Amino acid sequence: MIEITNLFEVPPALLSLSSALEIKTVFTNPTLLHLEGKRQDRLFISVLLHGNEDAGLFAVQKLLHKYQNHALPRSITIFFGNIDAAAHGVRRLPTQKDFNRVWPQDTLDTCPESELMRRVVDTMSGYDLFASIDIHNNTGTNPHYGCINSQDFRTLQLARHFSNIIIYFQNPRGVQTMAFSKFCPSVAIECGKPQTEIGAIHAFEFIDTVLHLDKLSNSPLSPTDANIYETVARVCIADNISFSFGDEATDLYLHHSLDKYNFSDLCAGTSFGRAKNNKINLLAFDDDGQEVGEDYFKNINGEIILTKSMTPAMLTLDTTIISQDCLGYLMRKLDIL
Repeated sequence: MIEITNLFEVPPALLSLSSALEIKTVFTNPTLLHLEGKRQDRLFISVLLHGNEDAGLFAVQKLLHKYQNHALPRSITIFFGNIDAAAHGVRRLPTQKDFNRVWPQDTLDTCPESELMRRVVDTMSGYDLFASIDIHNNTGTNPHYGCINSQDFRTLQLARHFSNIIIYFQNPRGVQTMAFSKFCPSVAIECGKPQTEIGAIHAFEFIDTVLHLDKLSNSPLSPTDANIYETVARVCIADNISFSFGDEATDLYLHHSLDKYNFSDLCAGTSFGRAKNNKINLLAFDDDGQEVGEDYFKNINGEIILTKSMTPAMLTLDTTIISQDCLGYLMRKLDIL
């Protein structure tokens, strides 16, 4: 079993951390930090679910500095997730499950990480929850945007306070936002690449805004307020295929600037790379986990071609992330306003 710590005061050392690599000087294991504020409807914030994504850590550090000597506008609980991975500067350790794929879902297998998240949810379900914010970075070239699993107006309004780019998704399962959307409006915010000040500042400003809200509007967004996308496929590479962005000797050679496609409206016929033979293709999984790669990609004389107009997101050049998670996602515009 993974131990979890509950704290009710800010550890002084947390305020002086200069790197997520130093996190174990403050926390020895996953930790819930509960702090009281003027409003009792509590904001839940999760950071470091992926150990190499530090925007959340520095956003809450900025927040705690701001309110160090006076009351928070609203009570908060901050969950510091994968402490061990953060200390090593990686998304997750080889022995671990992904901390953002194991939150309570009926179809997920039980493991130490999922049991940990069940205890977090059980603890937080005892509070009056105003909203939930899960803070992330990504490795590709992407704008800042919010991710949601519910299309209700309050959730959309919450996401819009962060960005006018909003992604609705149902795959992958087991993410934090899915677990907390049962209790309150929930959003995951993507703050660009890690180790960039602008991402932490944007996340801090968003949290501070939410702390001051009397309520979340239950009104629809206007058509000019947001660009809303729906993910239709999670793009992966088969485990038995070697791939690279710079070595044409591998089975699959992807374009070295593939992440520049992110949030661009690509037309059918756009090339993603070349394969050694005509049988190799990219895999794609729909919301039900069915492999539908041939619906979106075609291998034509070794060239991997997009078969229909799509908008990609989170395409990454990080080969470790691709192996541990995915290459990226395909999206379409969604009209739910």
